[in-house]
Amino acid sequence: MNPLAGTYLSAAIELLPRIAEVNRPTLRALGPILGRVAASGGVIHTFGSGHSEMIAREIAGRAGGLVCVSGIFDPGGGFSENLAGYGTKLAERYDRAHGLRPGEAIVVISNSGRNASPCEVAQYAKTRGLTVVGLVSKTMAGAAPAGGKNLAAIADHLLDNGGVSGDALVEVAEGTRAGPTSTLAGVLLLNLLLLEVIGWLKAGGRPLPILRSQHLPGAIEHNRALAEKYAGRLSRPVA
Repeated sequence: MNPLAGTYLSAAIELLPRIAEVNRPTLRALGPILGRVAASGGVIHTFGSGHSEMIAREIAGRAGGLVCVSGIFDPGGGFSENLAGYGTKLAERYDRAHGLRPGEAIVVISNSGRNASPCEVAQYAKTRGLTVVGLVSKTMAGAAPAGGKNLAAIADHLLDNGGVSGDALVEVAEGTRAGPTSTLAGVLLLNLLLLEVIGWLKAGGRPLPILRSQHLPGAIEHNRALAEKYAGRLSRPVA
């Protein structure tokens, strides 16, 4: 391993437990909030534009995750994420197709917290009566807001991925950095969040609607049975 890769590895190893600890109070508070959504037959929605969509996809239709997680996916791949009104249209279209219902929750991911699409999706969800969880880099989210309001200001609860300005950690040349951490951190935080939800469900003796890997015996039948009551409500990645 060359020195640059070694520096990144060391920094990442230090970062992950640190952000888990920093976000622990918020994660614990969200466990019962999102747990009640799952227990009542509701849906936990996710959205991330551009590269952040990778993080949103992590918990939608994922083996080992909750069946009741659905993603708002951008067919444009995020190329229009700063076009005013585009995020609102995405949310409206998804709402018509799958439903954003009062009392449910949405996790909106944006490293900067300033791009138009995630801010608009979050704002739309709030008007529909959903609890909005923002996942941002607080270091970057404190900068000038998009359209007068950033994701940190819109969200009811905020998770911090601990990222530095510009995301990348390792200085490879003067003024040039590589080795971003937002995906690593974001995926960790979302899985910790779901495990808080699962822990709350388990502690209350409630059913655990957890998807299984299709490679396990009986998993396909198990997953289909779980999904039956969510007919028409779950949007999955196409690839």
